[in-house]
Amino acid sequence: MPRWKALPDELDPQVKEFATQLRRLVDRGGLSVAALSDRTGYAKSSWERYLNGRLLAPKGAVVALAEVTGTDPVHLTTMWELAERAWSRSEMRHDMTMEAIRIAQARAALGEFGAPPATSASASAAGGGKAPRRAGGAVVTPGIAGPAGVSPAIPSQPTAPDANRREGTRSRGPATPPPAAPPGGGRRRLSMFLAGVVGVVVVVAAAVLFLTGGDGGGKKNQGGGASATSATPSTGTSSDLPAGVKCAGAGCTGKDAEAMGCSGDLVTTAKTVTVGATTLEVRYSRTCGAAWGRITGAAQGDSVRVTAGTTTERGSITATGDTIAYTPMVAVRDAAAAKACATLASGQRGCTA
Repeated sequence: MPRWKALPDELDPQVKEFATQLRRLVDRGGLSVAALSDRTGYAKSSWERYLNGRLLAPKGAVVALAEVTGTDPVHLTTMWELAERAWSRSEMRHDMTMEAIRIAQARAALGEFGAPPATSASASAAGGGKAPRRAGGAVVTPGIAGPAGVSPAIPSQPTAPDANRREGTRSRGPATPPPAAPPGGGRRRLSMFLAGVVGVVVVVAAAVLFLTGGDGGGKKNQGGGASATSATPSTGTSSDLPAGVKCAGAGCTGKDAEAMGCSGDLVTTAKTVTVGATTLEVRYSRTCGAAWGRITGAAQGDSVRVTAGTTTERGSITATGDTIAYTPMVAVRDAAAAKACATLASGQRGCTA
């Protein structure tokens, strides 16, 4: 009987690949789920959800697993970043679907309450064919007795001049009957329908902006514009850099992006191309003024290189079971200046535009 259950079919491929890698590391370390819990400090029930694809493991658990199994945490956290973005996209699609369902239900419910009010003809029919009379501010329906069977008295209506005088001083009630509500309630239903349509458009627009933004938003991914093409710093460190960032511009060339604090929230995917079953990317950090190449879904013997001007950096997969490799950084003014190429163990090659 296999140790692991099949992962859910609806999982995003990136999340499924990450969960499979976690299982492989646990198997390689010869760990049971209980032992894994004891050695990492995360609950056994939590690890069962992480390893079965029901919940994405937090970054802290991933780093703890890498320490327990003797795995390079940099490569594992890179896979976690991809899985985390895929998981967020899946949640966004689910939220969009639920939002659309709720809006449709609200529109249907509002339609039920939009029935036209009773007209004078229907009121007459309900009163035995006799139309109601108005006296002052009260409506008196002939043929309907008041309390204890006594018919309600109908006060005399003031003449027009008397009514005008009362309006000029202090009115105790409306001198004329209030206007009847417009039949059908059509305008109200139309307004509610338009409000529902606007809500759907807003939700869809927000989802499109999120899904097309890639790792860090559309403007960052373009790498263009006046602000993106400004000169990168020529020094390796600067007091103006955010906390945790250890290099900028030429000072980043040949260095590891994760170690220099240039990844995480500061990185975007500027270019992507598929080479065989492997995904090749140009990763770009505007803050650090640097780019690097990365391959995912790769195998042992696959390699990647990134070139900017006359500078080239290389990376490759040397260990069995690893699926991600990336190069050191090269300094660039914008993402368009960097080009990444992959060479697979099968001999297949490909480059970004």
